[in-house]
Amino acid sequence: MSTLLRCRKEATALLGESLRVYWALLKVMVPALLAVKLLDMLGGTALLGKLLSPLMQLMGLPDSLGIVWATVLLTNIYTAMMVFLDIAAHETLTGAQITIMGTLLLLAHSLPVEGAVAKAAGVSWRLTLTLRIGGALVLGMLLHWFYAATGWLQTPGQVLWNPAASADTGVVGWLMDQVVTLLTIFPIILALLTLLKVLRWLGIERLIHALLFPVLRILGIGKDAANVTIIGVTLGLSYGAGILIREARSGQLQPRDIMLTLCFLGLCHSVIEDTLLVVLMGADLSGILWARLLFAVVVIGILARLPFMRRVGVTLPLTVKESFRGD
Repeated sequence: MSTLLRCRKEATALLGESLRVYWALLKVMVPALLAVKLLDMLGGTALLGKLLSPLMQLMGLPDSLGIVWATVLLTNIYTAMMVFLDIAAHETLTGAQITIMGTLLLLAHSLPVEGAVAKAAGVSWRLTLTLRIGGALVLGMLLHWFYAATGWLQTPGQVLWNPAASADTGVVGWLMDQVVTLLTIFPIILALLTLLKVLRWLGIERLIHALLFPVLRILGIGKDAANVTIIGVTLGLSYGAGILIREARSGQLQPRDIMLTLCFLGLCHSVIEDTLLVVLMGADLSGILWARLLFAVVVIGILARLPFMRRVGVTLPLTVKESFRGD
């Protein structure tokens, strides 16, 4: 009986957590979707696509996907996925293009929120934006050249999650499509959170820790900061940065470790949940997981050896100190 009660308690907690995540997403997604639709009706989509066209072309992507990246920069991956699905329903994209788009989404998303979190822990907005937007562009171009040169993923991609669109192409039809899609997001969140718990129970998180720990040490990230990095890599930037702020307050982490850790997490965080989410778009793991991991390691390895990183002092950054005033 105790086992049954424990299972019920775990299931109830999981359902409650899923509902909280879902509600938080809805509060962001619904206004963002309406804003994007209004932008489209006013001709803003075409204008934005034209403005981003040179960048999209550098990565072998059609102009229409510019609005997807613009959406994810300001909101989150779920919202950008919905915009992407609307475009993918009317345009044929190769597996390479979907993978490159998915990589852009993973490297540079939710910047107003995640940039503020990084700022609170001591990383400037300038560094965050340069690293994540610039990094996304560089990796996107590298993947485009690689896939084009090898001929890999050049066939039409397969979108794994594609809610059926209504026959009505007007505003009412669009609203119905969005309602259906929003409703289907909850079971996806529930499934992802369940999978995360199963992976934790199976020890997959510990395996990731064991694999990444030696790499982080090579990058010059200390032992204490490496443990926090693993948390951010598996659970997300906000979790990792939150713990970093707490550790910084206690004085257990050096400013250099804090900066390197946050820069690494900016390029590579929530590798389980976010990666599985983008897989539903039809993206290939070669780009959204393996290339992203390798790219993050190389970039942080270079960053750690730059002169300005050697001058990072032994005192906390001013932004970290300010974040604790009045506590």
